[in-house]
Amino acid sequence: MSDGTGRLHHRTLTLTVLACLLSVAWSPAALAESAWEEDGWLTTTLAQDRLDSGDEFGCYGIPGLSWQNDPGAVALECRSYIEERVHASKWGTNPISTYTPNGLTMAQHTTVAGQGFVVHGDNTGLSVSAWHDANGTPTDKWDWYNLGRRGGSLEQLIGSVEEVQAAVEEGGLVNLYWVGRVNDATIRHDRDISAYLAEAPNVWLTTWGQAWSYWTVNDCYEFVHTVESEGDQSVLTFESLITPECTGMNPEAWNVPVTWVIDLKGAALEEVSDSNGALDNISGVRKSQEGYAYTEGEYLHLSVLNGHSVEITFSGSGDHDVVGRTAFFNNHSAAVTIAAHETHDLFKWSKRFVDDEHLVFTWLVEPREGLGDSGWLTYVAAGVAISTIIGMLVILKKEGLGPLARLPSRPSTTGAKSHDESE
Repeated sequence: MSDGTGRLHHRTLTLTVLACLLSVAWSPAALAESAWEEDGWLTTTLAQDRLDSGDEFGCYGIPGLSWQNDPGAVALECRSYIEERVHASKWGTNPISTYTPNGLTMAQHTTVAGQGFVVHGDNTGLSVSAWHDANGTPTDKWDWYNLGRRGGSLEQLIGSVEEVQAAVEEGGLVNLYWVGRVNDATIRHDRDISAYLAEAPNVWLTTWGQAWSYWTVNDCYEFVHTVESEGDQSVLTFESLITPECTGMNPEAWNVPVTWVIDLKGAALEEVSDSNGALDNISGVRKSQEGYAYTEGEYLHLSVLNGHSVEITFSGSGDHDVVGRTAFFNNHSAAVTIAAHETHDLFKWSKRFVDDEHLVFTWLVEPREGLGDSGWLTYVAAGVAISTIIGMLVILKKEGLGPLARLPSRPSTTGAKSHDESE
């Protein structure tokens, strides 16, 4: 090997080794992990209690990573943060809802959706949108990349029960905003708003992910229904099917109770049951669950999961018609979600709502700031990284590699005589 080639090889190897060391010490993932600490409440019975109440866990962000610079990295890290600690919902384990800031491009939103987060909110600034008003019914999946904020805030002094009531009476999806704490200050919620929502009729109390999963049934569905009659009694068997075609279109969607409208032609309803017995009468129920609602002479509203076969026993010859689905669960005219932004301490955020069991939250979680709270840890981390690099360079020097190693010296020709001169 020539001397010039050897020097080039030596420099190339040195730069490669340095790049590897620096990439390990200062990669975005490594920096992100060192910049935060987890919210331990996500792994406790407190989180399970929130799930049992109908709440959802979504993403807000990751300290040390930037939505603007690398939204894909934020979404990936945030999805892992949630999945390793808690289920996203009682209806599905995978998180599908996330905060995204104003200013991201459609391409960046598509990248975030590629990580499984299909609902982006709120007021993200895109031209397409969903539920920015009562008529803002989404027509495409990407409309959910700009979920609107309606009804104002749940915060005391900022929120208004009149604003919430007006939005609910208009109909559609009403999305309230909530932040539990700002620095060390606790933000009180408006109890008048809570009291109104406790009594408001025709309101589906739900979450971002539930609302989106319910909406996806519009894209694809298939059901079967058969009827058998004997004497003056008929039994209608109904099942909304789970098919590869439909699950393939929206693989992120949770299997939530969807309300089907069935016309029994004025017959008297006797029973709605499955293999485990009678289903619940859920007339007026405002949180998602399986069951039925029926007033004689009107339509039967049957709320069931896909893949759940039920039998409807009613009087008459069996004449019936499956009319379709309702816009919202249990034929309610409005849906209300509450997005709890910047949730990094579930206990402090949720403890005030122990007596407000009717409220349902989409908790947009994020880890606590780590290094930012303890400045000396920054220097410790930097010291460890620098010590690691120096240690590796010393080891490389012993092997004759790296910038600390000496290059092979050229043979000196100064003062040398040619064969002819020596003679």
